[in-house]
Amino acid sequence: MRTYTKEERQNAIDRFISGESAADILADTGIPKSTFYNWVHIYQEEKKALNKRTVNIRNFHLLENKVVRLENIIEILKSANCTPKSPLKQKLYAAEQFYGEYSVHVICDAFDIPKGTFYNHVLRNKKDNTWYTKRKEELRHQIQEIYDESNQIFGAAKIAAVMRNQGVKVSNEMVRTLMRDMGLVSIRQNAKKLHDDESRKYKNYLNQEFDVSNPNEVWVSDVTYFKHGENAYYICAIIDLFSHMVVGYKVGKTNSTQLIKSTFRIAYKKRQPDSNLIFHTDRGGNYRSKTMNDYLRSLNITHSFSRAYVPYDNSVMESFFSSFKREELYRTKYRSEADFYKAVDNYIDFYNTKRPHKKLHYKTPQQKEEEYTLKNAELQDTH
Repeated sequence: MRTYTKEERQNAIDRFISGESAADILADTGIPKSTFYNWVHIYQEEKKALNKRTVNIRNFHLLENKVVRLENIIEILKSANCTPKSPLKQKLYAAEQFYGEYSVHVICDAFDIPKGTFYNHVLRNKKDNTWYTKRKEELRHQIQEIYDESNQIFGAAKIAAVMRNQGVKVSNEMVRTLMRDMGLVSIRQNAKKLHDDESRKYKNYLNQEFDVSNPNEVWVSDVTYFKHGENAYYICAIIDLFSHMVVGYKVGKTNSTQLIKSTFRIAYKKRQPDSNLIFHTDRGGNYRSKTMNDYLRSLNITHSFSRAYVPYDNSVMESFFSSFKREELYRTKYRSEADFYKAVDNYIDFYNTKRPHKKLHYKTPQQKEEEYTLKNAELQDTH
């Protein structure tokens, strides 16, 4: 019986696959019918086996995700000071250090901790956890910077990706949670509907009309972030649009509703405005909070909001903080926290009493207010 080469066998199979009939191939090559069909059978079985081993796109991504998950678990365990067999209390405190860097599912799998147990531990301890609070504030600042640089376009996934590219270990889940707390919303396909809904709810009474005739007609407010050494600070300020005087300010270590409310109380006590006052802010979560708005309603104060994604609606505050940082914060190295707080006080006093403003025809805010008071007194004397 003749032995056929590998090339002869492959050539016959290729002709058959291309559509040529078996009868023509056999007549042309002289290959026995049984031998040829045996080759075809072997080829078909090999093809079936290959198809079983072939990974489709969906399976490939599933396998890829499993690999990434395992790599993350290995990274966690390499950095941790305990193992999955350590006591539960030790594992919980070790796992907490990775909260926000990796997903909760990965952290719990790494330490073999039930997710419910881990969440209870984090929620129970986070109020008193300085490390947790500090890390959240640092992440908030980074998120805000990336969000602003993208013109409010990026959502949680893109912001998290940019942060990871910058070397920050953070999960999409953590960024999404913090963005929700901060009131940051990305532009999406339903942006128009979202814009229309929010415009009805958060009305803009100011509409970039920054020229007012009297003190205490319109106050504008915002919060900025500044990092000194290892500490992060939030500065809330309120400006009277009439004179551009800073009528209230406060420094805090967290960007909270309490910081804004305390700042407003300082300004309100100092100025004693009537109920015609408009208080204009952006749509940050703390300004939109129920606590803040219930407080303003109790004083009959009208709350006006900037439009979403339009920073120019609060350009006076943007300009103030830009000057503050350029003229003071970025130019000075503070020796201590007390030194920093004193510098804030000194700059606000300088801004109000010594710094001429082009918008005020190069008068200071204090001069503008004194001029108004004198003019009103003269009018009353004539009557």
